[in-house]
Amino acid sequence: MQIHIGAVWLRRIKKEVNKKDVQFFSTMNECYYDKRMDFFYNRSNTDTADEWTGTKLVIVLCVGTFFCLFIFFSNSLVIAAVIKNRKFHFPFYYLLANLAAADFFAGIAYVYLMFNTGPVSKTLTVNRWFLRQGLLDASLTASLANLLVIAVERHMSIMRMRVHSNLTKKRVTLLILFVWAIAIFMGAVPTLGWNCLCDISACSSLAPIYSRSYLIFWTVSNLMAFFIMVVVYLRIYMYVKRKTNVLSPHTSGSISRRRTPMKLMKTVMTVLENPREYSGLETVKRKGCISNVHIPER
Repeated sequence: MQIHIGAVWLRRIKKEVNKKDVQFFSTMNECYYDKRMDFFYNRSNTDTADEWTGTKLVIVLCVGTFFCLFIFFSNSLVIAAVIKNRKFHFPFYYLLANLAAADFFAGIAYVYLMFNTGPVSKTLTVNRWFLRQGLLDASLTASLANLLVIAVERHMSIMRMRVHSNLTKKRVTLLILFVWAIAIFMGAVPTLGWNCLCDISACSSLAPIYSRSYLIFWTVSNLMAFFIMVVVYLRIYMYVKRKTNVLSPHTSGSISRRRTPMKLMKTVMTVLENPREYSGLETVKRKGCISNVHIPER
């Protein structure tokens, strides 16, 4: 009798354990696509600037609108100048126009961000939040990738002692398409599945529905691109400095040539620190100051 009772209790215990296991694994595999962003913000304790109301919100929108309009106007001038002026129909200026297009796209992303941030963030659906962040990620990746391509193009030109590289229009077009393909891919990766909606324990506190692994990947990849760009420009600087020292005893104007490396570094820092200012109309009118400042006279 006691053996029979013990067997019954064992069967009941096994059933309870199995039920708990099923409930545990079901919660582990549960996805939260139907939740609004307030669920994720509250869980991550992320501040969404709920005090952005009234006068403060109007000021933010006005200032942001002014800067976005300036971005649209200045980069439109750059693109129009490159398209209309035949003197600018060279690989460097095509890439510069593409950088302006990337900044124009960034302006669109900022406009969408302005009207979907602050207290509005918590009311967004998952798809709208992915769209907001995807636009920002894609625009930043496009600008950075284009700066890297420009650096490589300048390196090719300088090492061959030419004002412009020998890249054909077809290759430049392929490079531009490659830049935008990378940008779109980086912006769409979280939407395609690399997120934490089905594994909420992996969510980041900075971006509530981005997984920490994706943020690490995105940060490392952008830092690597920036590091490669800096190495390329440092290589250009060292090459120009060495060539200037070799040529200065045999040419006139050695004083101005001693200033050439410093002019080059100022130009490079302008490109790295403020690409939007560099892609303005004034820069286009300079007719490729990077290439002209460090090509020795023959």
